Amino acid sequence: MKYKWLNEYCLLKKGAVKEFKPEWEATLYRIGGKMFALLGADGGKKPIISLKCEPMTGQLLRSQYEDIVPGYYLNKEHWNSIFLEGAVPKEALKHMIDMSYDLVFNSLTKKMIKQILEV
Repeated sequence: MKYKWLNEYCLLKKGAVKEFKPEWEATLYRIGGKMFALLGADGGKKPIISLKCEPMTGQLLRSQYEDIVPGYYLNKEHWNSIFLEGAVPKEALKHMIDMSYDLVFNSLTKKMIKQILEV
């Protein structure tokens, strides 16, 4: 995998939890029980990471990078999958992870957000 820093970067996010789902053969990164990243493979077994995205931003990113496609096995309007053997720049991928985390974090209840920030 080209982006060996992905696991560490996702876990640096405040309150992030990593969980392996054997039935999916994928690693999930969650905040407050909600997934913000899914690291796995597509049907052809190419490594991918799927990230939540604002619909318009997601469309823009898919038009800019051929290695960003609608979310594999996820809501294709709100999720993008990035081929990890592709050519998406590191900074663009980090920005997408940050955006996904922020979208999910900001969808949590005020109580949950407060608990995460107090840890």
